[in-house]
Amino acid sequence: MIRKYRFGTPFETDAVVQKLPEEAGALPYFTTGTTADGHPQFTYRMAPEEVVYGLGEQVRGINKRGWIYEGHAVDNPYHYETRTSLYAGHNFILVFGGAQPFGLFVDDPADVTFDVGYTNKDELVISLANDDADLYLLDGASPKELAREFRRLIGRSYIPPKWAFGYGQSRWKYATNEDFYEIQRKFRENHIPIDSIYMDIDYMVHYKDFTVNTENIDLPTLSADLKADGIRLVPIIDAGVKQEEGYWVCDEGVEKGYFCTKEDGSNFVGAVWPGQAYFPDVLRPEVRDWFGHQYQTLIDQGIEGFWNDMCEPAIFYTPEQLSGAIDQIAEYRGTTSLELEDYNDFQRIIQSAFDAEAAYDTFYHTVDGKRIKHRDVHNLYGFNMTRAASEAFDDIVPDKRLLLFSRSSYIGSHRYGGIWTGDNHAWWRHILLSMQQMVGLNLCGYLYAGSDIGGFGDNTTEDLLMRWIEFGVFTPLMRNHNCAKRAQEPYEFTNTKAFADIIGIRYGLLPYLYSEYMKAALEDEAYFRPLALEYPNDPHAVEVEDQLMVGEGMMIAPVYMQNANGRYVYLPEPMKLVRMRSMNDFDTEELPAGHHYVSCKLKELLFFIRPGHVIPCCDVAECTAKLDEQHLSVLSFGDGSYTLYQDDGFAKDYENPAHFVILTVKDHQVSADSDTLSVQMKD
Repeated sequence: MIRKYRFGTPFETDAVVQKLPEEAGALPYFTTGTTADGHPQFTYRMAPEEVVYGLGEQVRGINKRGWIYEGHAVDNPYHYETRTSLYAGHNFILVFGGAQPFGLFVDDPADVTFDVGYTNKDELVISLANDDADLYLLDGASPKELAREFRRLIGRSYIPPKWAFGYGQSRWKYATNEDFYEIQRKFRENHIPIDSIYMDIDYMVHYKDFTVNTENIDLPTLSADLKADGIRLVPIIDAGVKQEEGYWVCDEGVEKGYFCTKEDGSNFVGAVWPGQAYFPDVLRPEVRDWFGHQYQTLIDQGIEGFWNDMCEPAIFYTPEQLSGAIDQIAEYRGTTSLELEDYNDFQRIIQSAFDAEAAYDTFYHTVDGKRIKHRDVHNLYGFNMTRAASEAFDDIVPDKRLLLFSRSSYIGSHRYGGIWTGDNHAWWRHILLSMQQMVGLNLCGYLYAGSDIGGFGDNTTEDLLMRWIEFGVFTPLMRNHNCAKRAQEPYEFTNTKAFADIIGIRYGLLPYLYSEYMKAALEDEAYFRPLALEYPNDPHAVEVEDQLMVGEGMMIAPVYMQNANGRYVYLPEPMKLVRMRSMNDFDTEELPAGHHYVSCKLKELLFFIRPGHVIPCCDVAECTAKLDEQHLSVLSFGDGSYTLYQDDGFAKDYENPAHFVILTVKDHQVSADSDTLSVQMKD
């Protein structure tokens, strides 16, 4: 059951797809009060054993108790566990383990604070920054059913093309045709599977959206050449539109009044990569339609996928901030020594020039003829930039899936695209963080998700990259991306063959991984599942935060510690351990329920099969287009059946019964209810 409670006059976010009547009376379970600023505040008394899941891509563990979090999209690359917010507003929590499990979605695009036992370890306190929000309270019999119910409330998750489940290689600084052909050549000659190469901002002319530096890149030829080899190019699109007369996107936006404005009605200007830039007012349908159709410029040159960035929106500075800071610093001209007080003031002045938070109070959107301060709808910007592209794709290529994912988001944008977790670092603890973020994101509807494998910032190491790829084998978005001095393409390291073998496992497991993704999207399930939701009666399961269920029949336990040659795992039930070095080099072992130490050398990955479950596999190929999925093999733990999902990977006839095939294992023999499919046992 879902009940809606309204406070004030909320902005219509389009986060939910079900229209519910407003309930009268107080919000159940919570005591309603006010913040020090007089805004609504809701307090729930937590039992000692209760846990709180959700909040999307936030820092810290799967269980969010013990810290304070903000639903506030911010561009910050340092994902320390002391952060209170990252790039999004994912204001959904799932509370269980006490008298009654429940879920709560706070639909408020302004800042929302979740104090989950930080101030008082036994209190969950939710505070609004204004007076306007819709709160959706979900009651159900189990946490798993509540998660499914929330997914139904917010709508079906985005479904990418099948090639987007292949391995992707990215690096900030690929800038010429030769760069991309060299990557293609080295992947192919080292027999490392790959399906996509990403184009960061260096492909553009002076970082202007929808432009291509034709002196360095012949995009139609490059795209066609790579696509013929099973590789797609995926360019980046940023939120800021360069302020430049003669640049068509700028000129059209100014002429039509499509950019965000300052209080005096003039166009707001903020500096990002191209320098001074305007920001499309994507909260308006007509602006979304205009901006989204700009992507056709690149689609017409052979592009079939995009990643949206800088859409919190990220702002380096405004002209007013920079000018004001320079005027203040001028007072120190000629100074060669600073007392402590002056030193602190000097630092404050410099920081004031680059304060995006202050900028959010200085520009406005116009929606239905009303001017709305950006601060009050801040978390919707990334959502609507993604929505703009997705809705335009439905018009430009209506019968074809395109890849689309974003950095900033709000609940509801999962219907239009996926997400990556932003500018992480080559830190071991960020492998674990990525694992835990996947659970929060899945609960909020983001199935197509992943992190920058190997770390975006800082120099990686061969063992760190290997362990991260071993986890990335299972993430729907599997992209290696970085900006460090040390290149981290797999062929840059000593044991290139081991990387090829491990990435090959991703391709060999795609019949299962793709099927589980598609069924999760179509049935409002999660792709990544925490053990506690799958084993609700096991008191130990809730304490496990470094093992994940992948779909219905598989559990993973990645190694994420430096120099480790194994790890401890907890099995809620007997499982079959599969220890893989390649798709054709593996061993299996049946383990009883309980605690185990399992070995796992650097060039191995682990997964576990549940009793009565089946994992379909195929032979490795150099790209998804060359996979032979009509000749499969299966791994299983005892007798069981499996619903395999197979389609062409491009069309949108998702519910077509022909896409579903039943595989049955009995007495170590396997059969399929399809005359065109050949299946055999693998172990």
